[in-house]
Amino acid sequence: MPIVLRHRVVATATAVALGAAALTACGSSEEGGEQAESGPVSLTYWAWAPNMDKVAAIWNKKNPDIKVTVQKQASGDDLVTKIITASKAHQAPDLVQAEFQALPTLVSNDALADISKEVGGAKDKFAPGLWQQTTLGSDAVYAVPQDSGPLMFFYRTDLFKQYGLKVPTTWDEFAATAKALKAKAPDKALTTFSSNDAGLFAGLSQQAGAQWWTTQDQKWKVGVDGTATQKVADFWGGLVKDGAIDNQPMYTPAWNKALNTGQQIAWVSAVWAPGVLTTAAPDTKGKWAMAPLPQWDATKPSTGSWGGSTTAVTTDSKHKAAAAKFATWLNTDPEALAALVKEAGIYPAATAAQTGGALAQAPEFFANQPDFYTQAAAIAKTTAPAAWGPNVNVAYTSFKDEFGKAAKAKSDFAGALSAMQAATVADLKKQGFEVAQ
Repeated sequence: MPIVLRHRVVATATAVALGAAALTACGSSEEGGEQAESGPVSLTYWAWAPNMDKVAAIWNKKNPDIKVTVQKQASGDDLVTKIITASKAHQAPDLVQAEFQALPTLVSNDALADISKEVGGAKDKFAPGLWQQTTLGSDAVYAVPQDSGPLMFFYRTDLFKQYGLKVPTTWDEFAATAKALKAKAPDKALTTFSSNDAGLFAGLSQQAGAQWWTTQDQKWKVGVDGTATQKVADFWGGLVKDGAIDNQPMYTPAWNKALNTGQQIAWVSAVWAPGVLTTAAPDTKGKWAMAPLPQWDATKPSTGSWGGSTTAVTTDSKHKAAAAKFATWLNTDPEALAALVKEAGIYPAATAAQTGGALAQAPEFFANQPDFYTQAAAIAKTTAPAAWGPNVNVAYTSFKDEFGKAAKAKSDFAGALSAMQAATVADLKKQGFEVAQ
């Protein structure tokens, strides 16, 4: 792997917090070592998606010589920390479900194996922007894409009609629509800018062409405050400052009420939004529709991602080839993909599985839009590349703190973005990484 991805210190502060004692009996199988590839092997798979054991059972029935045992885990930073700790104790599982943005952190801690020779043939089954995220800009491949969260625009069809609004296709039109709604119904808002989940802001920046982490001369270069993200921050900051949209966080009782009562009539979200709306705004079933994300350049359609995960093989695995074989099957085989949709409720990263089969019908909440998944698949193909680094958690925490203050004060977002950049750079240096200026 590129030298720049390797950690310069013994362990991250979060990794040592867990301690290897908690990992007893969680490691990969030791039976037979490397020679076991030609005979029966047992693999362990750490995953958080529900019912993954049911999906693995399909594999186990067809592949008695390679048994996969799923061990349910927490998601997010907790799992990343546990994997790093396990890896340093040489007790990591064979396979892990890892979010795209977690890959650089795991690779920099030497926790993930390069499986390019084993899974390279799967590349064409995924959108280029998704596959690129598993390579970290190198010739290596550290995981196989599993699920994705392409960004889209969700809106209340009845209220758009009532107020004479057109679905915005560009961000300029989006701003005009927000202001037009305020002029006609001051008590309503097109949407809100939320600071409690950096994933949406990261996806919007990705769509605009942002590269938050890149490498230069074997050093990390942080571009959180680059031109593309500045454009996104200025756009949303201007709408908040002008009062054209709300400034309240998502996922609160107040936000749920705003969606359910029609005080907020649209939401920039991802393909998984129907599930959230079902709970947050149950009274609005059948009143929503989905459209492509507004564009900065309508001649070059693109979208960003909010969420998504992969299946990776750890450096501790004694059965790399067998583990990679399972990872490929899990995320490309038609039967496996259908099971992932049905049992785990995910939106598959593999393009062939994004329409038809288990996704032949629209989500029940969007039954009024029968081509929901057909449109979603077309949007997913335009997913822009993303660039993640080894301290995404620090950048996300800084976003929540700095943009939370800026949104509440309805102030300029430029200062918040600068602070986010500074915090990310400072943390990289503190961890021992070399940073390009």
